[in-house]
Amino acid sequence: MKTMKYILMLLTAFLVGSCVEDKMYEGPSTIKSVSLTPASPTSFDDVTVTANVEGLQAPTKVTLDYTAGSASQTVEMSGGNGVYTGVIPAQADGTKVSFKVTVLNEAGYTTVVEKDYTVGDKPSDYSKLVINELFGTGADAEKFIELFNNGDNPVKLKGVTLNKDETLTWTGIDGEVVMPHSTFAIVGAKGTTERGFSSGFSSKKSVLVELFDPNGKKLDSFQRGEKGTGWGAQSLTNVSGSWSRCPDGTGKFMITEPTLNAKNPASGTVDNTVVQ
Repeated sequence: MKTMKYILMLLTAFLVGSCVEDKMYEGPSTIKSVSLTPASPTSFDDVTVTANVEGLQAPTKVTLDYTAGSASQTVEMSGGNGVYTGVIPAQADGTKVSFKVTVLNEAGYTTVVEKDYTVGDKPSDYSKLVINELFGTGADAEKFIELFNNGDNPVKLKGVTLNKDETLTWTGIDGEVVMPHSTFAIVGAKGTTERGFSSGFSSKKSVLVELFDPNGKKLDSFQRGEKGTGWGAQSLTNVSGSWSRCPDGTGKFMITEPTLNAKNPASGTVDNTVVQ
């Protein structure tokens, strides 16, 4: 009988100890790290938030709460095996974004990490901006002047201007951007489109188109023929195609088929009336 009581006492102690031991291992998860991709966000970037989570209890829900300006949003993060991601949409330059990652695990414990970042655009390198293609045939609404960004970063066009025949014809506004190694077309002559250029543009007369940065520094120009008594006074052979840099951004102007917002050909027809 004493032996049985002793065995029961040992069994009870073991069970109690096991329960205590199990409770000791219950607790919150650990958020080992939270990282951003890209690490230095610009206004052109959606930001991926990555959380690395550890712990004996598996997460049942991982959320990303963020505030940008006056707007707040909650996103459920996805993933597994300790790695969870969520995306914060691109925000305006200069915006401070505050966010927190919350992990709820199967034991009911919550862990929170809070962070923030400020959106910062790199200054536009206007020296990378050139006139890339000009099309002056057909209806005014179809005529266009295309720009090209030779740089590795976006160029904001706010304050950038175009002169046609030494008179202002177009000014860039907030939100107009040329992405790296990409084009931006200004479509429509004589105000036929909302963001076109205000002057006319003829494919059979002398013309001067000049591109300036927001400080008035000339970046590039296209000249066909000579001014003489005035731009447009000199009649020249009608060109049915475009004057395109071949290749994009760096080559000389040549006559090609129009390639609005598409890659220019590697070569075209030489136009000796174009000053290069």
